[in-house]
This record gives sequence, C-alpha cells and structure tokens, in this order.
Amino acid sequence: MLTSGILVVDKPLGLTSHDIVMRIRKKLGTRKVGHAGTLDPAATGVLVMGVGESTRLLEYLTAADKVYEGEVCFGQATDTEDAVGNVVAVKDAGFLTTDLVVSAARSFMGVQWQQVPAYSAVHIEGRRAYEWARAGSVVELPHKKIEIYELKVSTFEAGSLATAKFSVHCSKGTYVRSLCRDWGTVLGLPAHLKSLRRLQSGLFSIDESVTLAEFLADSRPEHYILSALEGLRELAWVEISSSDASCLRLGQRVPGNLELQNGPVAAVCEDELVAIVWPQWTKDKNCWLQPHKVFGKGEQ
Repeated sequence: MLTSGILVVDKPLGLTSHDIVMRIRKKLGTRKVGHAGTLDPAATGVLVMGVGESTRLLEYLTAADKVYEGEVCFGQATDTEDAVGNVVAVKDAGFLTTDLVVSAARSFMGVQWQQVPAYSAVHIEGRRAYEWARAGSVVELPHKKIEIYELKVSTFEAGSLATAKFSVHCSKGTYVRSLCRDWGTVLGLPAHLKSLRRLQSGLFSIDESVTLAEFLADSRPEHYILSALEGLRELAWVEISSSDASCLRLGQRVPGNLELQNGPVAAVCEDELVAIVWPQWTKDKNCWLQPHKVFGKGEQ
C-alpha cells in the first residue's frame, strides 16, 4: 500500500478537519496524516492532506490561493459569523437590490486588512480567540492582510432576510465568514455566511477529490493518493544527478543551474523527490542548492 503522498478529500458537512484526519489515519493504519488549510465544520469541499513522509510537505501547500462558492444572508448576524452561531442582530434587508449587493462586492477587490472572527483559532494573549469568546471575554481581535482577486454574485433573492450566492477567489488566510460580515457592514446591515464550499486550493480542484465515504469504503484506498511530486505542482522543480542526490541527502549543498528566483524548489532525481532546497547565490551569481528538507530513497 502506498503510504506516502498527497490526498485530496471532498470534506463533508458537519465534520472538523481534524475529524477527517482521524478517519484517514484509522483507514490507512498510520498516524502520519495531516491537512493543509482548515475548513470549518459548516463548510465542505477541497481539503488537501498529506500522508506518511508527505506530511512534511504540507507547509508548502498552505500558502496557496483558494476559490470558494457560498451564500451570504443579509439582515441577520450571528456570534460565529456563520449559520451555526446564535443570532445577535437583526435588521430588515428589504431595501436591498442586486445592484446594491454587486456594487458593495466590488469594494472588496484587492489587498486589505481583515479583522479575524471572534470564533477563530488565532492566538491572543496566550489563548485561542474562540476560548476568549466562549468565556464571554471581550478582547481586541487582530487584523490580517488578505487579498480578494474576484468576488462575483451569481444570484440574489430579495426579502427582509436577503440572500446572495457568490464565488470568491482569495488569498491564504481569508475568512469568508468575516468577508460576509464586512459585506453586510458596507450595506449597513448585519450579515453572516449561510453556506460555504471550497472548490479549489492552489492547483488542487474539487474535480480530482474523493469523498470521505468513497475513500473509507474502498478496499484499495491507496490509489487515491497522489505521489509527492504530483502534489508539489505549486513548486518549481530542478533535475539533479544521482551523485548530487546523495550529497543533498547528507545535508550538503550542491551546485545548481536555476535562474534567479525565490522560494523553495523541489530537487528531483529519476522521478523521485530528493529534497526541498532553497537556491542561494554567490556574488558572481553562481547558484547553490541548500537542502531544507531531505527524503530518503523510496520514502516518496
């Protein structure tokens, strides 16, 4: 059984991301399972997971942009900013029109600072934000730099509680429920996220995912697991010789022939991942590949 690689799961409604990890661990008989990019229990869709040694690659997959489709409810706010929480504010949204909602959506395009929700895992003064919220304590919530690349309204339904279905392409770390909260604020209304589905995480699409039920029911679930190299589609690759592969695995840097670039690079020998390396350059612009994480032969 292939016990190392990348798995793309279509997370069902009602389960936490950690719940998915626990079920995959039990099915594969290994504790080495993790995920990149948490989805709330009330959300569904793409959850990228690492299995075996590939859990060490997850940090390179979490920085990817995300694409979601969802539904926002205008006229009602909840303490969690989604449909799960308790209603904390109500206001008639009957005046809203499609044009007003679309115009407000346009105001979110680009880079901005977003205040994180009270019910989030962000650390504040040594505790998670949701721990302060559950205790009834009021703390100053931090703001995170995010970017909205596209926010499109597909349908709008008027009413005292108006709803709009939308799609959003955003940067890592964007809270879509907070986006809905702020969307309402621009319109002078309380608002919350009614439903959310992640369609894409980086280059991983819902079209290549497997449902949790399908995975758990399959007698040979390993065929759903992508190789480490298939999973590292976000990174640049560099081909190296077998002798350089041996050096990298010993923690030694080797010469490279990369063009000037930043960020991690996958060093590959004979279609096998050898290491994640960081390019370094001398004053005369010679390139060296410094190993950051190395993988033994056959580990991937």
